[in-house]
Amino acid sequence: MTVAERRTQILNEIKNSRGPVPGSRLAEQYAVSRQVIVQDIALIRAAGHAILSTNRGYLLQAPVMAQREFRVNHTDEELEGELLTIVDLGGKVVNVTIQHKVYGRLEAPLGIASRRQVMDFLGEIREGKSRPLKNITGNDHSHLIEADSQETLDLIEQALRAQGILVSGPAAQDDP
Repeated sequence: MTVAERRTQILNEIKNSRGPVPGSRLAEQYAVSRQVIVQDIALIRAAGHAILSTNRGYLLQAPVMAQREFRVNHTDEELEGELLTIVDLGGKVVNVTIQHKVYGRLEAPLGIASRRQVMDFLGEIREGKSRPLKNITGNDHSHLIEADSQETLDLIEQALRAQGILVSGPAAQDDP
């Protein structure tokens, strides 16, 4: 096996692993020293692959996701449909923002990327732990959405438009 083949196989093993790949295991597998693996990883990184070193082994950093901010306006009853649409089409709701007349832009992180997280979030709202931030601005708010591609974001945009909740133009401010 050539050095280039070894590096390709190491990269593929890290890409396909569900967890960190220990350098000691790679060294044993390819019958080289741990230092050779460290050098291989450095050269793989230099070739443009985002490999992270952790105390448990090597991981491939997730690719940079496409992001887009969507301005929406909907009732509390439409909240579940909005969030499920986004996650079902492969999006992650990174945050929610509103434009407040006094405080300016207010943002809260959400990190909702699955149906289960949607249900957990809605459960907390229904239990009265809080109310949606959008209620301050007459339901007008924005979400930063992350997805694997611009095409996925386009699908999400089309679906939100079809639901009649997508708004264009500057964000409205809270009611006086």
